[in-house]
Amino acid sequence: MQSFRTEIENPLVERDIIELANKIELFNNGKIDEEKFRSLRLARGVYGQRQEGVQMIRIKLPYGKVKSNQLRRISEVSDEYSRGRLHITTRQDIQIHYVDLNRTPELWAELERDDVTLREACGNTVRNVTANETSGIDVNEPFDVLPYADALFRFFLRNPICQEMGRKFKVSFSSSDEDTGLSYMHDLGFIAKVKDGERGFKVMIGGGLGSQPRHADVLYDFVSTDKIIPIMEGVLRIFDRHGERRSRAKARMKFLIKDIGLNAFKALVDEEQNAIELKSVPIDVDAYEVSKPVEVHDIPLVDIKDQQAFETWKSTNLIPQKQEGYVAIGIKVLLGDFYTDKARLLADLIENYAAGELRLTLRQNIVIPFVKRELVPFFYTELEKLGFVEAGYNKAVDITACPGTDTCNLGIASSTGIASELERVIKTEYPQYLKNQDLVIKVSGCMNACGQHNMANIGFQGMSVRTPDKLVAPALQVLIGGGNLGDGNGVFADKVAKIPSKRGPEALRRILDDYEANAKGQKFVDYYKAHGERYFYDLLQDLQDVTNLTQADFIDWGNTEKYEKEIGVGECAGVVIDLVATLFLESEEKIENANESFANQVYSSAIYHAYSSMINSAKALLIAENKRTNTHAGIVSQFDEFFVTNEKINLETLFSDLVYQINKFSPSKEFASCYIENANQFLEKVKAFRETEMTLGKAV
Repeated sequence: MQSFRTEIENPLVERDIIELANKIELFNNGKIDEEKFRSLRLARGVYGQRQEGVQMIRIKLPYGKVKSNQLRRISEVSDEYSRGRLHITTRQDIQIHYVDLNRTPELWAELERDDVTLREACGNTVRNVTANETSGIDVNEPFDVLPYADALFRFFLRNPICQEMGRKFKVSFSSSDEDTGLSYMHDLGFIAKVKDGERGFKVMIGGGLGSQPRHADVLYDFVSTDKIIPIMEGVLRIFDRHGERRSRAKARMKFLIKDIGLNAFKALVDEEQNAIELKSVPIDVDAYEVSKPVEVHDIPLVDIKDQQAFETWKSTNLIPQKQEGYVAIGIKVLLGDFYTDKARLLADLIENYAAGELRLTLRQNIVIPFVKRELVPFFYTELEKLGFVEAGYNKAVDITACPGTDTCNLGIASSTGIASELERVIKTEYPQYLKNQDLVIKVSGCMNACGQHNMANIGFQGMSVRTPDKLVAPALQVLIGGGNLGDGNGVFADKVAKIPSKRGPEALRRILDDYEANAKGQKFVDYYKAHGERYFYDLLQDLQDVTNLTQADFIDWGNTEKYEKEIGVGECAGVVIDLVATLFLESEEKIENANESFANQVYSSAIYHAYSSMINSAKALLIAENKRTNTHAGIVSQFDEFFVTNEKINLETLFSDLVYQINKFSPSKEFASCYIENANQFLEKVKAFRETEMTLGKAV
């Protein structure tokens, strides 16, 4: 690969991109381990996909806000480096696929021309900070949460405390008690509150989906806005130190809180505040750039050809806005996929007639805020030209689905194919659900729940079934009864039945028919609760029979060939093979980073880089001795046990006393200088020990 340079003005961004280019070159030349390289590229938004030799690129778009110039830039990049398709995720990102690894640095550089980043879009980092798409325009919100979400995103981007955690970390903001940001299923969730005239947030912690969903706990009923960043920093530091690292399946925040208990975790977070430099971080709301609608004096005259379709669309796709005279428009995007030709025209439309921004939603749709009421007919006709006026935005007919077996390594069965068919069934057989916003249906291609199936009223999870003849067919786990109850409360769906995929539509018909007949005006969550899991098991029980499958049952939705179960290696956690020599090199790099932060007078970052170096160095020796390294805290205690107390290595103190100075002292210049020197000396001692051991081993 040719030497790569950028024209990016921000030196931090430029260094990131050049580092990625250099590491790709080392990887191509066989000088860096594949699994180790994976960790770095994931944290730069470069994700392997099901097809060999190409990458999925995840573009990080905080709280789903995209300006018109950014949408054009993303479209140009997609056309040049991908295939012109943009996929909206359930975390308000955009993904593009089939990208050549060697071209990812220049792709990233192009995006950064309009302040669009890939940094920490994947990997064991703080992922995209999400918020409900109506933040700032929500008629029920006590205040706009976006300035706070933006400040939090910027504070933790590239922050050393969250670059190499045991697993990913997801954060959400909700602008009202409706909690449409879904705080109850996030590692950390913030719900806007006002107490005695003061702005603040209710803080939820430890939620998550996946194969073992967990409802978040209330960490604080109310904290003032200046405390959210220090609290999150404390949470991340504790998660980094005590979170599981060896077992990917147990490495999320929810398992740590389950293991040690909420009170113990909260006590650790409170204690950690001693080591945090900024005990209060006031957020300058006025510094946040709020999009302003353009002045439109001449309202274009339009001819609505189908008035009934227009009226239906208005009833399902217009969103009330708190700013007088304006509404928002919801665009239903089938499976979250749209193309760059439409994206460019959409960018022109919002720039010339709205506020020059759109929002990507948690249900893979698009919202255009700040549309003058008088312009609604004009917008309808313009969106109709783009195929963007399908009625049913955020209604029952609007089904969420992850990419599944289309591109994902972990996909077991098609999620997009069955989602399309389920939408067709509702549109044609249950048209009354076009305006129903109570019922939520979601589909995931595997247990990892990227389609959020286990928090839906009706969810489907891709699986496989084996017949008595040992033939394998695509299948769906049917889950029922989940839902968002508001203010940090929710319920997760029960696993009711496992059926061949081709019977998914019939399962949906039976559930909807029964709901129509027996709900008696209840919301779906209450209807399910009243009847119970066994009732629905009996309702679907005969669909589970795999002794009578036809040839069609062995072909998955959206496919023409016989189903074959293929599961690749997942990259959601950025799995890393630990090599002793590589770890020592990383320790040296971390000390270099510490010295750089120290020179820039960012002492808290300097201290954390030094801490990471010491943990890394200790881990290297433990791995050389074939010891398990599950958590940072475990590494510290094991190092004392195996190397210090038996005097194999003389530190003149316990390693725990040395490394845990990090939460005993405030991040001053003096302490930072001393702590970096501690890390340097520790690295030299463990390297010397390792060299001696290697020499003795060769002699034997």
